Amino acid sequence: MIEIPSDLHKDLVPLAFLLGDWAGAGVFDFPGAEKCNFGQEVTFTHDGRDFLEYHSHAWVLDSEGNKVRPLESESGFWRVDADRKIEVVMVRDDGVVEVWYGDLADRKPRIDLATDAVARTAASGPYSGGKRLYGYVNGDLMWVGEKQTPEVPLRPYMSAQLKKAVSPEQVAAWAKDLGDLPDDGIAFFK
Repeated sequence: MIEIPSDLHKDLVPLAFLLGDWAGAGVFDFPGAEKCNFGQEVTFTHDGRDFLEYHSHAWVLDSEGNKVRPLESESGFWRVDADRKIEVVMVRDDGVVEVWYGDLADRKPRIDLATDAVARTAASGPYSGGKRLYGYVNGDLMWVGEKQTPEVPLRPYMSAQLKKAVSPEQVAAWAKDLGDLPDDGIAFFK
């Protein structure tokens, strides 16, 4: 179920499905880099202003599903206008800053984005643009990213399926409401 916080800026209601903490796994595959499975944590928050704040951390997973090393991190700000046009400003840990524009599908929680501008530091690798598709599917956040460089034409390189995560704050709040349960917990089921 999608919850709309009472203090969410009215312009952001169409993006409410993104709010929260998400965690899951996906696949990374791009020419010149090692193909791998990755884990990812994503957070979309708001503070009452007309944007969502976004943070993503991904790491390489071994064959057992254990964290091996960081893969990439990015942060940004998401906005939507009255015509359901999306704009995103994003910065990545590899020295890339992007401006993305796209559309929020009509009557569907799906976002299509494409880069409009890319700026890179001298230390960043080759990169000239990308596309992303985000969708809320059966309670999960699914996404696929496409990437291009001067040497490699636009192609899918990352995709993931993320599930809504429960924050420690939520668990603590739930625990406060459990005061009237029996001490052993078993009596609750009798």
